[in-house]
Amino acid sequence: MATHRALLSFCVAIAASLALPACSSDDAGPLTAADPEERAVLEVKALIQTNLDDLASAAAALQAAAPEPDKDGWSAAADAEAVDAMKAEWKRARRAYEHVEGAIAVVFRELDVSTDARYDAFIDASPDADLFDGEGVTGVHAIERILWSDSIPPAVVAFESGLGESYRAAAFPATEAEAKAFKRGLCARLVADTKRMQSDFRGLALDAPSAFRGVIGSILEQVEKVAKAATGEEESRYAQYTLADMRANVEAGRLTYEAFQPWLFSKEGDAAAVDQAVLDGFQRLDQAYAALPGDALPPVPDMWSAEDPTAAQLQTPFGQLFSRVRLESDDTVEGSLASSMVQAAALLGIPEL
Repeated sequence: MATHRALLSFCVAIAASLALPACSSDDAGPLTAADPEERAVLEVKALIQTNLDDLASAAAALQAAAPEPDKDGWSAAADAEAVDAMKAEWKRARRAYEHVEGAIAVVFRELDVSTDARYDAFIDASPDADLFDGEGVTGVHAIERILWSDSIPPAVVAFESGLGESYRAAAFPATEAEAKAFKRGLCARLVADTKRMQSDFRGLALDAPSAFRGVIGSILEQVEKVAKAATGEEESRYAQYTLADMRANVEAGRLTYEAFQPWLFSKEGDAAAVDQAVLDGFQRLDQAYAALPGDALPPVPDMWSAEDPTAAQLQTPFGQLFSRVRLESDDTVEGSLASSMVQAAALLGIPEL
């Protein structure tokens, strides 16, 4: 989730960007639009739609891979091939969602909650004794919590078990009824929600200036994704996939920015220098993420404090990642990615929100 500042910027941006009538599928596409602003609009709209298509496809494939119910339910040990297939489709769905979550959070508010809210947010609103039925606790993290229930990190268990009487330990389906509910309840709910997003988005259109501000918002939120790891509250905490989430966020931001490059170069001013600064910033984040193996954030140092980390803590892989993300997401730091994006916005004539 974004910080208050980042979330406000991103949400206002995307809300404005999706408020206009849509172009039909017969209108000029990204490769034929002559006006650079119109071209950027069409390319970003196509990027979001492509990811929503992939999200819906992955959700359907995940449901299809779920074992047919039997009296003993299923588990990673008894149904390893099916569980591995579901995990692979979950990761595909997660990557697609991280490419578009800013838009979904505003345009489809209820669907964003049912699809992407975390376990603690759900049970804080209402207790849920049934992990599998597609009601109450739902979405990608509800499914993740079940698929990785045999390998959840201790810090995550400690955090969630302290949530109160509403907490229920994660588990695989242990009965035929639970297995049936997982496939035809929880998974079916994700399929229905993602299909609705996929379909409804086709009737919406983008406003280029607001969409550009949305990219800045996605950069600003990166630092909180790292900070949450210290408390066991990070996003994809069961699968230990949060670093992959962050890579997907930055990848989507870079692709969106690239759609705006021709428009930027059509403006007067030092577009080349600003463009290079933006690309350099994305490259620095990419390099920081690529330097770390796997999909999980590095281990959090003992006694970590984001407000006052020690020099030794900052030398750890986690500390180095935190330092880089904090720097690049600070739009008050000259030369940071966020600051360079703000300069690009100024050249495009995009006002602050």
